[in-house]
Amino acid sequence: MGGAVVRRLLRRGHEVRALVRDPARAGPLADLGGVELVPGSLQEEAPLAALMAGAEAVVHLVGIIAETRRQTFEAVHVGGTAGIAAAARAAGVGRMVHMSALGARADAGATAYHRTKAAGEEVVRTSGIPHVILRPSLIAGAGSVPLRMMIDMVRLAPFVPVVGDGLYRLQPVWLDDVAEVFALAVERPDLGGTFEIAGADSLTWNEMLDAIEAALAVSRRRVHVPVGVVRFAAHAGMALPNLSPISPDQLRMLLEGSTAGRNAIEGVFGVRPRRFADVVREMCAPYAPAGVSSASAP
Repeated sequence: MGGAVVRRLLRRGHEVRALVRDPARAGPLADLGGVELVPGSLQEEAPLAALMAGAEAVVHLVGIIAETRRQTFEAVHVGGTAGIAAAARAAGVGRMVHMSALGARADAGATAYHRTKAAGEEVVRTSGIPHVILRPSLIAGAGSVPLRMMIDMVRLAPFVPVVGDGLYRLQPVWLDDVAEVFALAVERPDLGGTFEIAGADSLTWNEMLDAIEAALAVSRRRVHVPVGVVRFAAHAGMALPNLSPISPDQLRMLLEGSTAGRNAIEGVFGVRPRRFADVVREMCAPYAPAGVSSASAP
């Protein structure tokens, strides 16, 4: 998401300063031109102060989808956001655009991911800085790990495993559409508050697989794996990390689905979202047989 937002801001004439762990490994950003790289982390005050100096707005995109011993949801989503907000406030930054997630909420029954995303939102709301909080759904495009996994399974596996009935719904949104929304949130002082951002299509997992199969011109047998079996494997994977590709919380979020009750992408931001089938055709084009078009549908 970071690279897409930086490219969009540059295209719209902004000067960009980016916090990076190691400038030597941030070549693609440096190669864009017009990007100043600040080495450091969310836990270091001096780099954050350098990042904010003279800035008119800050865009905060940092998040994780799985915890490690060094990075927890609480440390990244809450502590990291608090550090960014404090540095921005001290530097007099006039606007903050914060990336949360669709489904973020403080409910006791929510996953740790969603609870800490909600806590991070509250840090922004109470920061005293004019702000926009964006809650994207599943982001589709280059670098999307879940979508890449689905495409590779359909391409390479003789059959495709599906958790449960595959009827849980998602509303994937194209990477560049999200980047455009972030740029508009930076530029429009009239906008403030929290907005859900999702794509044009609310699709079941099965329908997403249908679109991928159509883009690749293949048909794969689907094996529906009982939820209980996947849940057992997910919990076992916590003890044996290589046993299961999904955590218990990730399983719960998958089954919960991710669709927008009030999608702001077009009504508020004026961005007409790209159709999921078009995004998938583009991503699958290098692997599709000759004659299968990667062009957008009418």
